[in-house]
Amino acid sequence: MAISKTDFINYSRCPRYAVLDKVKKEKYDADISISDYKNQEKEELIEEMLSSMYEYDGDEEIDLVDQPNRQLEAMMEYYKQVEIEAGRLTEKYFGGKTIYSLDTYNQECFDFNHNGIKYLCYVDVYNENDDGINIIEVKATTTNRYKKLGFKNKDKEFISIFDKFGPIYKLKEEVEDLNSIPDFDMKKYQNQVNKLFDRYDIGKYVYDLSVQRFFIEGEYKESNNLEKLNSIHYYLAVLNADYIFDGTYDGEKAVYNPDENGNEIVNFFDLTNITKLMQPVIENDANKIERILFDLKDQKCDLGKWCMRKKPGGCKFFDAVCGKDIPHKNSSLNYISNGQGFETPNGRIKGLDLINQGYLKMLDVPEEWITRKVHMIQRECLEFNKPYINKEKLKLGLKQIEYPIYHLDFETFPCPMPRFKGEWPYIQSPFEFSLHIEKEPGKCDKEKDNYVFLAKTHNDEREELVKKLVEYIDGDKGTLFAQNVPFEKGRIKELSKIFPEYKDKLLKIYDRGFDLLWLVNTNTKMYEELGYSEEDAKVFNYYHPDLSGSFSIKKTLPVFSDLSYKDLTVKNGTEAIVEYANYPLMSKEEYNIKYQALIDYCKQDTWAMVVILDELRKLVN
Repeated sequence: MAISKTDFINYSRCPRYAVLDKVKKEKYDADISISDYKNQEKEELIEEMLSSMYEYDGDEEIDLVDQPNRQLEAMMEYYKQVEIEAGRLTEKYFGGKTIYSLDTYNQECFDFNHNGIKYLCYVDVYNENDDGINIIEVKATTTNRYKKLGFKNKDKEFISIFDKFGPIYKLKEEVEDLNSIPDFDMKKYQNQVNKLFDRYDIGKYVYDLSVQRFFIEGEYKESNNLEKLNSIHYYLAVLNADYIFDGTYDGEKAVYNPDENGNEIVNFFDLTNITKLMQPVIENDANKIERILFDLKDQKCDLGKWCMRKKPGGCKFFDAVCGKDIPHKNSSLNYISNGQGFETPNGRIKGLDLINQGYLKMLDVPEEWITRKVHMIQRECLEFNKPYINKEKLKLGLKQIEYPIYHLDFETFPCPMPRFKGEWPYIQSPFEFSLHIEKEPGKCDKEKDNYVFLAKTHNDEREELVKKLVEYIDGDKGTLFAQNVPFEKGRIKELSKIFPEYKDKLLKIYDRGFDLLWLVNTNTKMYEELGYSEEDAKVFNYYHPDLSGSFSIKKTLPVFSDLSYKDLTVKNGTEAIVEYANYPLMSKEEYNIKYQALIDYCKQDTWAMVVILDELRKLVN
C-alpha cells in the first residue's frame, strides 16, 4: 500500500476520509469484498457509502465526488508557470544544482516504508549547494497571507513576524535577538507565530511542507543517512504580492524580470524550524492513519473545520456523503451574519456544530436562542412564508440615487501570473463589462440602453475597455450602480493607476458608487447618517424566505422576476472565466458562439439590476 503526500494530508483530516477514499478507489475491484470486507454487514456498508457518491441518469453513472474543476483546468498553464519561475529563481539565489520539472515523474522523489506502507512524495524544487539541501514547496498563493502576520507596537507601528532578505523571508526570532528590542511584545509575537501551526487556516501550506519533511526524513532515516538531516532547509515558495510586471515579452512569453523596485515574482519563506516543530504532530497523524488503514471500517465523525466546507481544498466527500443531509435551502447555517453562532444554556454553538447536534434546518434552531433582530425576521419570514420590507427605510435609500444610473458589471480574469504591464499576481484583470444606462426611474431599454465591451483576444485590450468606459459614463453626474459596488470600484481604481492619462475621468466615476445591496440589504453608516439608530441601520431593508440567507444577485433575481440564468450558455462568473481562458483552444465556430454567450451573461447581470431596482421602487410606491 502506498500513500502520497496528498493522501496523507487528506487521510489525516478525520477517521472517515481514508475509508471513503479506499472504497471509492476500489469500487470496481472484484476482490474488495473478499480481501477487505469479509462479512455481509461490511458489504452493505460499502453499498451505503457508494450510493451517496454516485447517482444515475438512466444508464449513465454520474460521479458526485470527483467533479472536474473547469476553472482549475483552464488556469493550469498559469499555475505551472509559478513552479517554473520558482525553479528559475532557486537557481539564481541558491546556486548549486537545481531539479524541477512540470512533469512530476522528473522531479526528485523520496520514499520510505513503515509497517507495510510506502510513503512517497515528489519535490517541486530540489536544490543542492555547498551549504546543503534546499527543499522548496511551490504554492500559487501570495506573500500577503504571511506578511499580514504581525502586531502593532505601542507606537502603532506594524511589526511583522518575518524579516526579509532579498526574496527570502525568515522568522524574526531566527535573525534578531528579540529580547534586545526595546518594548518588544513577545506574547503578541508568539500569538502570531502560532497561527502558522493551524493547518485549517493560514498554516495550511505549513502543514503540507511539514508532511514533505516527514517523508524526506523518513527516507534518510531508513537508509541510515542521518548526517543529511541537519543540512536540509525547507522553504515555501509563493508569488510576491508586491511584484508589478513591466510588460516584457519574449515573443508571446512573459519575461518576469525584477520590477522597478527590485521585487522578484516569487519569494521564499524559510520554514525549516517551524516544520521541525511540527514533526511530532505529523508523526502522530501518521500513526492514526496507519491504525485506520489496518482496521478499515466506517468511522463516522463530527463535521468541523477539518471539512474545510466551501473553502479551496475542502473535503471532496462533504457534499455527497458527510454533509448530504444539510438542506440546500434555509439550513441552520443560513442565518445571516452568524459567525458567532447562538448563545444557549450550555454555551455558544455555531457553524457545523449545529449540524452535529441535529439542528439541520433554520426552524430546528430553538426559538429561545434567536435573540438578534435579523434572525427573528428571517425566522418569521420562513415560518409564515411571507417577505419582510421596511418601506420607509428603503424609500429613503432610493432617494439617495442620482440619475442617470449606470448599471455596471465587470467580468475579470484572476490570473496567478500577471499578464500585462502594470499588473500583479491575482489582479482581477477586466476583460469585459456590461453597462445599462437608466436615464429616469424605470426608463431603460434592455437592448437600446445596453453597452458592452468584450476583449476579442488574449492580447492587452484594457485601454480600449477604459476608453469605452469613460465614453459611456459621464463622471460629472449620475450614479455608478452595481451589486457589490466595491468590486467594480476596485477595478476602476486599479485601471486609473495603470492608465494615468484616464485617471481623472475614472476617479470621478469611482466617487459616484452606490450599491444595490444598500437597498436590499443595508448600509449601516449611510442609514445612521440618514437618522436611523445603529440597531435599525444594521437591519436589512428587505428579506424573502427564498433568499435563504443570501443577497447574491442569483438569489435576489428570482424573487423579483421570472428572469433566470439557467437557459444561458454561460451561467456564472466561473464559467465566464473558463470560456475567456479557453479562447485559444476554440474553433472559429465555437469561438463565435462562446463570445456571444459571454456578452449575454454579462448583459444579464446588469439588466438584472435594472429589474430588481424597478421592483424595489414598486414596493414602496
